[in-house]
This record gives sequence, C-alpha cells and structure tokens, in this order.
Amino acid sequence: MGRQWGPATRAAEQAGCVVSASRAGQPEAGPWSCSGVILSRRPGLVLCHGGIFTPFLRAGSGVLTAAGAAFLPGGSCGDDLRLSVQWGPTAVSSAGRAERGRRGLCSPQCAGLEPGPPSPARGLPLRPPRPAELLLLLSCPAFRAHFALLFGGEAAEQWRFASAAPDEEVSEDDEEDQLRALGWFALLRVQRGPEEAAEECGPAVAVAPLGAVPKGAPLLACGSPFGTFCPDIFLNTLSRGVLSNATGPLLLTDARCLPGTEGGGVFAARPAGALVALVAAPLCWKAREWVGLTLLCAAAPLLRAARAALGRLRPDTAALAALLPQEMGSPWGVPLRDPGPLWAATAVLVECGTIWGSGVAVAPHLVVTCRHVAPREAARVLVRSTSTKSATIWGHVVFATQETSPYDIAVVSLEEDLGDVPIPVPAEHFHEGIVASNTRDNNTGATYPHLNFSIPITVLQPALQRYSQTGDLGSLRELDQAAEPVRVVWRLQRPLEEAPRSKL
Repeated sequence: MGRQWGPATRAAEQAGCVVSASRAGQPEAGPWSCSGVILSRRPGLVLCHGGIFTPFLRAGSGVLTAAGAAFLPGGSCGDDLRLSVQWGPTAVSSAGRAERGRRGLCSPQCAGLEPGPPSPARGLPLRPPRPAELLLLLSCPAFRAHFALLFGGEAAEQWRFASAAPDEEVSEDDEEDQLRALGWFALLRVQRGPEEAAEECGPAVAVAPLGAVPKGAPLLACGSPFGTFCPDIFLNTLSRGVLSNATGPLLLTDARCLPGTEGGGVFAARPAGALVALVAAPLCWKAREWVGLTLLCAAAPLLRAARAALGRLRPDTAALAALLPQEMGSPWGVPLRDPGPLWAATAVLVECGTIWGSGVAVAPHLVVTCRHVAPREAARVLVRSTSTKSATIWGHVVFATQETSPYDIAVVSLEEDLGDVPIPVPAEHFHEGIVASNTRDNNTGATYPHLNFSIPITVLQPALQRYSQTGDLGSLRELDQAAEPVRVVWRLQRPLEEAPRSKL
C-alpha cells in the first residue's frame, strides 16, 4: 500500500473482525459467519451484517420486510443462538507481521487440530473467539427505499444479490432470505474478561458523515472472505477501489469483495481511516452476468438508526447509544448529491433486451454505445439517464458496425430529447495510452481482462455531426471499411515496416 493508505490500513485492520453464529449443541448446523467492524473496544461494540441471523429469527425472515420494520430487539432470535467474535492483534509491528508470514499462515482450526498455546511455529496468534450478545438488528430505511427504487419493479427478476452464482444450487428460500436481509445489520456486545479489558482499549473508529466523500474518491474495503474459514489467511483482507456512485446512503464501489465480507468496513483515504460504509452485498448478477461492483450502506445513517433504536430498548442498552462513535466534520466539503463532472452527467445506461451497457449522449437525441450492446440495426432499446425530467427514454439503433469492423460502435436515435443533460464538446485532439475489454489472443486463447481499447471521438465526430444534421448514414458506414493499419492495431500486431517481398 502506498504512503497515503497507511492510516486507512491501520484503522481498517484494527477495526476489522469476523462474526460467527451457531446453534447451541448443534455444531454441524453451522456456523454462519460474516465480517464486522469494531466500533469501540471498551465496551466491546461490533456492527456486522444481519444476514447470518435469518435462520434464528423466531418469526421467520418475513419480519425483515414487514411494513415499518426499522429494528428488531435481540430477543427476536431464538435462545439457541450462540455468537462469537474474533479479531487480530491490536498492534503488530512490521517485523512481527513479516515473522508471522514466514512461519506459517494456517491456524489450528484450519488444519483440523485442537487449539493449543501459541508456539513459535505458528507465528503471532489471533485473538481467540469471544462470546457476544445480540443487542439488536437494524436497517437503514433510506437505504432500503433507494434499493427498492433502483432494483425493484419489472427489472427485479434480472438482478440477483445472493452470494452463490446463478448456476449453483441455492434453494429459493435461502435466496429469498438473503434478499430480505439485504440492508439489515446487527449490533453486538462482546463479552470480555477483566484481563482483556485492561489489555486493549484502542480508539473508537471515526465515522465519515454522509456526503463527506465525493464520487471517485479512493476507498479501502476490509473484510474476511469466506467468513470464519481459515481466519489466519483471510481475516481482514484489504481491497482498494473508488466510490463509483451514490444515491443517498446506497453506495457503489469497484473494490473487489467476496462472499463472507458482508458487514466489513469500507474506509476512506481522506479523512484518513474514516469509516465510510459497510458492505451490504459483495457480489451481484444481472441477467446471469456477474457485476464487478460491491453494494455498500453508508455508516453514518446506520449509526444514527442504532442510536435511535438503543434509546427505545431496555434501560441498560440506552446508555450504549452515547458510546457509539460520532461523525467527523466534513473536510471534503463536496456533497454526494453534487451533480458531478460533465462526463458523469452525459453517461447513460443502454438496454437492448437482456443485453446492457453504457453509452454517451452526444446530442439531445443521439447516444453512442458499443455494437456488442446494441448489435442489430432497427432494434428498439431503452436508455436511462440520471436526468430528473427524462429518466427513461425509448430509442432505436440507426447504425451498428459490422462484426468485421474494428470499430465496436452503435448509434441510437431517441424518441425524445434528453432535455436537461449537458452535451459534451468533442475534443479536437487526443493523447495515445490505448486502453477493448477482455482482449483475447486468438492464437494462444489467452484473455487479458484489464486491457482495453478506446475509440477516439475525433474518428467519430465528423460522421456523427453529418448524421445529426442531415440523417445521412454514409459517413458512419465508412467505419466498416477501416484501413489496414487500424485493423492491425486492433489485432494487437505491429505494423509492417514495408511490404513483404516475394522470395522468388
């Protein structure tokens, strides 16, 4: 990690933990596990994902979607619920960390051995799991409202937020439980002995206010992939990304998270180490295609909901509301609801049947996208924008390059104008740092997933301008007749310095 990530890395690792839920006397029935965030160490308060508690709800998972359900007391789960929380050493020097990596990674639990006292061969041990009490299950109502607005309705059947892939065997009940628990979290109190309380008293985590971190800001996600499986390897795994988008407390990041990281903390580089959000869903699929974005719930409104819920529970828990971490000031000074830069405002979503992708509005009635998104001319497509006046508009494909063309381009004419979307001014020049997705070597079969080509707007602008003014597709058709040097570049080959000579 770079120097700028140092404080965020330390804060993430000190706050990260893994939570396990099991049934008393039935170890074979679990455990269920997820990631969590240590909000304070004295007393030990932990916030984690609520999905692992659905098997224990007395009234079933349906109570999570009941009208007005904002929180549930800990007593909503059966008496057979047993909880434990495990975290790493609070302070580990770089030398100690290197020594641990050199001596071995797997814990006794991973190897199927009985736990015993730490030995030099095992390196620095993790803290043993500590029992915990469920104080309450809570949700962020604003998160649930935004999620229902964006992922509900007619398009809901195309989206899946279960941890398993669409082709894996998952019962409908399990998948329904995961969906109902999306946006629900749990507040735990860790039971610790007096010797542990005296040994550790790390600082409470700092919380970034909602809107304090702008879109595009760097983020650091910290979670434990696969939950309690082999924590010596997976505990507090770090992944970097950016805040990809936001609507209210529902955030998106491109930081890669895996099943088991639900409930893990997401921290900002600035303000250094501030908790921004918790992982709500690490993976999702749309039309059976994996989407490499992680769904987050902002931490600030979630903690506000926790304070309000604690104040309405038992008198002994009401006092804990004051011990939850407070929000920091807003050093960024840029709210998430800011319309953002021009390139964000002109981007639209293009849907052609079950195929979908991004597009760019180049005129009030014209959108450019890729041929593999809208491959058939005259096909009817749906265009969605962030505009408040025209959020959804129908259009049709007026032009799509042939498959033999190196230019992967389609042009969509809209039935209505994008009235309040700012139209970008095309650049007259561009710098070459050529970046096509999943580039494939046809000779070896190798795929390069992070090598991408981009088509300069200087190539398309004359043809787009001519069509916009006259309706003539002639210039666009010329893209199917690309010169050989362009085809050579597309095939990732070097241009020949001179024409090959005959050997005769």
